[in-house]
Order: sequence, then structure tokens, then C-alpha cells
Amino acid sequence: MPRTGLVALVAVVVALGAGAFLALRDAGGVPDVPPLVLPAEAADPFAYSEKRRQDFERRAAQGLAHVLYEKSPGGIVASARRTARWRPLVEGVASEARLDADLIEAIVLLESAGRPDAVADPELEGAVGLTQILAGTGQGLLGMRVDVAASRRLTRRIQRVRGRGEPGRAKRLERLRRRVDHRFDPRLALEGTARYLDFAQGELGRDDLALVSYHMGVGNLTSVIEDFGEADRPSYARLYFESSPSSHRAAWRRLAELGDDSSTYLWRVLAARDIMRRYREDRGALARRDELQTAKNSAEEVLHPGDETERYASPDDLEDAYGDDELRPFPQAPGRTGLRRDRAMGELAGRLDVGRDLYRGLRPEAYALALYMARLTREAGGGDAPLTVTSTVRDEAYQALLAKGNPEATGGYSLHTTGFAFDVLRRYSGDRQAVAFQFALDRLEALNLIAWVREPAAIHVTAAGDARVLLGQLEEEGQ
Repeated sequence: MPRTGLVALVAVVVALGAGAFLALRDAGGVPDVPPLVLPAEAADPFAYSEKRRQDFERRAAQGLAHVLYEKSPGGIVASARRTARWRPLVEGVASEARLDADLIEAIVLLESAGRPDAVADPELEGAVGLTQILAGTGQGLLGMRVDVAASRRLTRRIQRVRGRGEPGRAKRLERLRRRVDHRFDPRLALEGTARYLDFAQGELGRDDLALVSYHMGVGNLTSVIEDFGEADRPSYARLYFESSPSSHRAAWRRLAELGDDSSTYLWRVLAARDIMRRYREDRGALARRDELQTAKNSAEEVLHPGDETERYASPDDLEDAYGDDELRPFPQAPGRTGLRRDRAMGELAGRLDVGRDLYRGLRPEAYALALYMARLTREAGGGDAPLTVTSTVRDEAYQALLAKGNPEATGGYSLHTTGFAFDVLRRYSGDRQAVAFQFALDRLEALNLIAWVREPAAIHVTAAGDARVLLGQLEEEGQ
């Protein structure tokens, strides 16, 4: 720049103040582009199709696997190791019953993490043993000996002698307990589970529905199927993915009202099956997946591992990303996008001597996902009021400032610094929008398109790279 031009620029800054300089920098760093919108008539690439059932099942298993890693006693590798000990017994029982040994093993991992003495209810009326059989189900349907009172007395004695450091006596009492309560006997528990699945398959006519009923119950699942309203028994994938507040509403409502994760049980069984396969084939890969799954309160680092994902370190990096179309400006167009940009978004920018617009953008696929999420919310009965987005992309310099004053902000790897994460304010137009938005979150997670966390003031959402398929559905406003 000629010296006269530089002097003139300095004069402008002095005359108009720092705000004018920031505006000039914003103008150069963030392109002024028309908003992209998701037309109401655009095809839905994630609409369920029976031809793609296996793909939907795979997505659901991946999207809902986090809880298995998060809650496995001693970690998922230890739980898989305990479960693998029972493989010969599982194979024998499965062979006799003509069932899939991998799925029986998956139930063991999911239900008890391979612990034959696992107890969900200290009174022992509830789920007990390797496959977590209820006392009433064991006694009535499965023909097992379940003397709850005797089992309870023995369990208390076992706890006392263990506390006194008498392992030999504890083992003798455990053998006695297995005789009075077959749920504590690994073979008898597995055989009971096999009998249940055979019974349920006969009642429901499909193997996938039988697995769902292991947690939901045949009666509840039959009611859901009746509410779905089809003459033929649908696959569970179809029943689940086609039920929503706007389609097959009665079936969706019944699933939602169960409130005990029954509706996602099949997906977690399939996730457990994948874990056991990974344990046998590549334990190092399973340990690595465990690190990613447990690094945060969601599976966001599985979607974008820190050592494999580009991060923005500084405002200059953000400017370059906008210039290279790696980031898309997040518009203030709530009527057309279903998303309102919070006025405070990027409020710390001034402390870095840059304008807020740098911190008002997302990766194109994350932006497309946000639009799709808003559409799902509207279609689910959430009304026309927009959702408020409070935060989008940050650089590491901004993140460090935020972490000093915000306990919810990490000082480590933040997905906001990748451009794949955004936060939605937990303030809704009413109960209908809140319910519809929760449906959208659950559905997108089951499609493995997002990982999300409920924070005190906002829902933190991370978009998967797979959301890029939505880009083809977007149009510039006015086209």
C-alpha cells in the first residue's frame, strides 16, 4: 500500500474509532453471500426405505452406542472381556435353540456386562443375572425356579461373608443360590433367554421384533404395532423410523410414553454385537473407540477425532476458511431457515480485535444439518417459531477466552473450533416446540448424523460429516 494510502487509513480509524476498523476487517474476512435455505419441497435423503433397512440399522447402532461405552463397568474392553468368557456356553445354547450366537452374546454384554451376579433390584424381584431376567418372567413364562425369598436371604449372607474376607464360603453360598434362583446360573439364564426369544418370535413373527420385545415386552410391542396400523408386521426399523409426531403418531406416542429406552433397545443390541466383533478382531481399535466415546459426554469425538480433524487456531485461520468456502456464514434469516442467530453470538470477538461475524458460521455440512434439524422440528409439530442458535464456530484463541469464564466451555479440544458444532438455546416457544425439538434430536442421533449434550442453557450439537449429503438439497434464497 502506498504511504499516502496508509496515512489515509490511519486517519479513518482515528476519526471513526476502532469499531469502523473491525467492520472493515469483517468485510474482508466474511463473504457477503445469499442465505442458503432448505426448501419445504426438497426430497428427504434420510426418509426410511425398506430397501435401505440394513443401512438404517447400522446407523442406529452407531448413533446409539455411546451409552454402552459410558456405562460399562470398568470400561468397555473389560466388559467385553468378561462377556467373551461365556462365548462357548453362548454358542452351545444358541445352537440348540437355532438362534444367532452373536445376538445372544450382545444381550449378555448389554444387560450385565458379562457379570452373572448382576442385580438391578436389591429385592431381586427385578432383573437379575447374566441376561437380566425378571422374577415374574422367569417363574411364569420361562419355567425357571426362582425362589425370591430364599435368593434374597442367600444374597445377604454372601455379602456378609465376602465382607469378612471368606471367599470360599461365599462360593459355596453362590452355588446354593444358583439352585434356588436359576437366574444366577449362567447356563440356565441363557437357556431362559433363548426360550423367551423363541416364544416372542412365535408371537410376533419376526426375529428383530422378538429382540425388541426382550426389553419392551410382547404386549407393549404388539400395541405399538397395532397403533402403527399396517396389516403385515413391519420390520422394527420401519416401525421406528416411520413413526413420528406427524406420521403414525399413535405408534410414536406409545413408544415415547414407555420412557425406559425400550424403543432403542434393538439398536443397542446391535451396537453391543459390533463391540464384541471388534473385541475379537481388533482390541486395539476397540480401546481407541473407547477413548473417543468417553472423552466427552457424547460421541462427538467419534464423529471428529481430535487428531484427525482440522481446527481453527486464530482469527486469521477463520478468515482463510471463509475465503476458501470451508465455512459458511450463518445468516440472520429466521423466517426462511427456522433458525434465529442470537445477538450475543461472537460476543468475545472484540477482545481479539476482530468482528463478531467471524464467529457466525459453520462448515457447510453442519449448516445444512442445522437447517434439516429445524425442518424436522417444524414437521414434528413444533410450529413456525425459530430455534435460537447461540454459538457456532470459534477459533482456539476465542475458546481459551471463553473457557476462563464459562464452566461449560472446555479448555481442551472443542468441536466448536472445527466448525462442526453449534449450540441451541433451551428456550422454546412452548411445550410443542420443546417436544418436537427433542424428537428431532433423537431422530438425528439414531441416524448417526449428530452427537448432542444437554447443557444448562443450551443443547450442544455436533454434526457428522455424513450430513454433507444434505448439501444437494439446499438452494440460495430466491432461486
